[in-house]
Amino acid sequence: MPPARTIAIRPQRADPDVGARQPAEMAASLTRRRAMQLMAASLALGGSACTRSPRQRIYPYVDMPEAGTAGVPIYYASAFVRDGHAHGVLVGTREGRPIKVEGNPLHPSSLGATDVFAQASVLELWDPDRAQAVRERLGTDGGPSPAAATSTWPAFEAAWQQREERHLRNGGSGLRVLTRTVTSPSLHAQLDRLRERFAAMRWHRHDPVAPLAEREGSRLAFGRPVQLLWHLERARFVLALDADPFSHGPGSVRAARDWAAQRTAAAGPARALAIETTPGLFGARADERLPLPPAAIEAILARIAARLYGDLPAAAAAQPMPEGAARFEQRVFEQLRQNGADSLVIVGPSLSAPTHALVHLLNQRLGAFGRTLDAIEPPDRDETAGSLTELTEAIDAGAVDTLLILGGNPAYDAPGNIAFAAALARVPLSIHLSLHANETSRLCRWQLPTTHDFEQWSDALGHDGSATLIQPAIAPLYDGRSAHELLALVAADDVRDGHALLRRHWRASGAAPKGDFDAFWRDSLGRGVVRDSAPPALSLPPAQVPVPATAANPPSGELAAVFVADPSASDGRFANNGWLQELPRPFTKLTWDNALHLAPATAAALGLATGDIVRAVASGRAVEAPVWVQAGHAEGAATLPLGYGRTGAGRVGDGIGFDAYRLRLDVGGAVSIRLEKTGRRHDFAVTQRELDQHGRRLARTVRRGEGIGHEDAGHPSLYPAVAYPTHAWGMVIDLDACIGCNACTIACQAENNIPVVGAEEVVRGRHMHWIRVDRYDDDDAGSLFQPVPCMHCENAPCEVVCPVGATVHDSEGLNVQVYNRCIGTRFCSNNCPYKVRRFNFLQYADRETETLKAGRNPDVTVRQRGVMEKCTYCLQRLSRARILSEESGRPIADGDVVSACQAVCPTQAIRFGDLNDANADVVRAKASPRHYAMLGELNTRPRTTYLARVVAAKEEP
Repeated sequence: MPPARTIAIRPQRADPDVGARQPAEMAASLTRRRAMQLMAASLALGGSACTRSPRQRIYPYVDMPEAGTAGVPIYYASAFVRDGHAHGVLVGTREGRPIKVEGNPLHPSSLGATDVFAQASVLELWDPDRAQAVRERLGTDGGPSPAAATSTWPAFEAAWQQREERHLRNGGSGLRVLTRTVTSPSLHAQLDRLRERFAAMRWHRHDPVAPLAEREGSRLAFGRPVQLLWHLERARFVLALDADPFSHGPGSVRAARDWAAQRTAAAGPARALAIETTPGLFGARADERLPLPPAAIEAILARIAARLYGDLPAAAAAQPMPEGAARFEQRVFEQLRQNGADSLVIVGPSLSAPTHALVHLLNQRLGAFGRTLDAIEPPDRDETAGSLTELTEAIDAGAVDTLLILGGNPAYDAPGNIAFAAALARVPLSIHLSLHANETSRLCRWQLPTTHDFEQWSDALGHDGSATLIQPAIAPLYDGRSAHELLALVAADDVRDGHALLRRHWRASGAAPKGDFDAFWRDSLGRGVVRDSAPPALSLPPAQVPVPATAANPPSGELAAVFVADPSASDGRFANNGWLQELPRPFTKLTWDNALHLAPATAAALGLATGDIVRAVASGRAVEAPVWVQAGHAEGAATLPLGYGRTGAGRVGDGIGFDAYRLRLDVGGAVSIRLEKTGRRHDFAVTQRELDQHGRRLARTVRRGEGIGHEDAGHPSLYPAVAYPTHAWGMVIDLDACIGCNACTIACQAENNIPVVGAEEVVRGRHMHWIRVDRYDDDDAGSLFQPVPCMHCENAPCEVVCPVGATVHDSEGLNVQVYNRCIGTRFCSNNCPYKVRRFNFLQYADRETETLKAGRNPDVTVRQRGVMEKCTYCLQRLSRARILSEESGRPIADGDVVSACQAVCPTQAIRFGDLNDANADVVRAKASPRHYAMLGELNTRPRTTYLARVVAAKEEP
């Protein structure tokens, strides 16, 4: 096996006098200067010996005045690519090691924020289970075998050249390439180059949660595929039909930011209504939501459209509706008619292609195109790619002798995955380029390790089509190649280096103004986005009137099945990511598992309760799954989260949950399932078991135009007042902006080296997150989200009970934890009314795995067992700002210190700053009439306070 590129440490040149001397002689001759030299060398080795910077020139982010200061991260603008699209990020490095990701303020898809997946990408980079070397599986019959032997890239290239001669003779008729969504302009150019070499080659594309219905719907409406751009900041009325724009699609972070912007607009917040099967983040923030199964959603839309425009057909058959649905339908109709072009109708991937086409037509007739949404060319050029079904049929017909799979895991996430897995095993030469040796890799002849996004040169398009040049922040950790470098190899390209390939493409593209390519290159890498690269909006023809959707109710005794990407594991790609596995799901607070979701009445009719294991049967296929009874779910339907039941994820993700892909017919087809009791039970690992506030008013709501009052202010105290003349740090969390996305939780984990504890410890209540997002059922708000970090109380109940003074106030008012004093009595946790202190019961932090060590923040202590820990307001960032202020002679200004949770928030719900600064944003927030302190009646005087959520007045029944 070739050595991993970052594990081997190059020996230092020996001192010529050291070898012959004994230890005692060495100690006697060791001078102070020599000791300092040795210490400096040791620190250098410990900080950077296991990593290497890229060979090529990389450019720091454009707006980073502190770059080069000791102890300050250097940020490089790049992108995290998910579902083919670029999410602009800034990769923070220390001694050449990526340790933290922030959003790129200049990138249109992020505007400075990120989601949970981008935050967890750092752990994905350092995952010790990544594929590290070329592997070949060769059976006695020449096909792949279960056993794999370590090989090399030259060996693979020699094997490819033998097969290449055959393809050159027949035009490549047996050669197929399978990818996921590809928006990379340079990779598209390479695929075109490959097709020039092998004219009969075919390209296929498969995405497990791809919006197939969206693409087909736009073809039905306009005769061509388009990609939609929502402008939620311009809308006065938004209708979401089984859609969650805060979670679904490449522009989800931008959608959340735009929605939050219109909440504070002078005209007041837009009205939002949602009809959905499974509770989603947008539905939780809608003024009203109606839970319905997919067929009923399509029927209600058809009736509304027919009422608005008489030439549109109504629903083919009446669907049974719950009580109040008719009044809800009337309100939707009135809002669309009243708001017209200021309306926006969004449709989700679970609904049929005709319904998507109807929504296109409805938006167009309302005048929404050019106002609340635009259409652009699809960045993935999907019209040139065949489907996975076509590829499977070609394999079954014996028309495929060589299959090159670039990323993805189709043997696991193909609909009814058993069929494709069996077909893949019959391909004579199958090659898989992947980050992990997963289920697909195990069926392929060759498994080739690929580089991570932060290790490679590449490019991709954002949700609006803007181009991003992706530069590496670190040299490849292992013997991996990018997809660009592999395609260059198979196409016999003279250029094989990713950096050179990317420069060649963009030099030929003509994107550089006035022919100054080097200036264009530096500017694009420094900014993280190519200037003015977003395509113009399309001018679309009048939409065709679609044939009405024909979805019917499931047969008697069966339920409509809805397949959704898991909020943390997604489609299964992140199953081996411990941060995401332990991240509580927004509505269930479930960790380390998936569950089959049912509505309360449906579960009661079937005699089921949360934790019951059922056998779900569809078209002769079956899986066993535990039931989760969820309030707010549509009756008559079952939701099955994808991404679990893995067998090739790695040590973290294997053997967790059930595989819902086995029941899926295709990416967009309707499925009915029958549930059978097994008589067995399953215990879930959840972090919040009580969703009722029991009158405590922890998370508050107000009507528009109203305030909280000041009933919590002015309580007398036995404690003497303490002055903080320099700084007094505080935080305000706006519940009206919070969408419950959990990004703050995982950003805090990445910043503060918070360990993963595992499902068994979560069951015992020992999760370690320093900021949690509680959810409560509320009569006015539906689902009410509340992030809860340490309150940093002025009158801190934790401090007076600590027998060793381990929890104390510092000179700037922070409640700090002195780890080396703590003896683990846990008195402070018992006395904390907010329950935000975490006790390290066991040695949760992995101190042995080298790659995991390299990904940690060196400014934050890795805690040992037996100590209490909690939110510190990112004390290390405060210290960094203080040092920079002293070096520059400039006082710390508002905005100089941004906590990790504040930086990541897509809706800017968290504000942090100095309470001594009268002009600070946090001070203005605390002056709001919606401001209150949680459990203020206890007179703890918390520095972390809240703004109540604003709810609309209830509509008349």
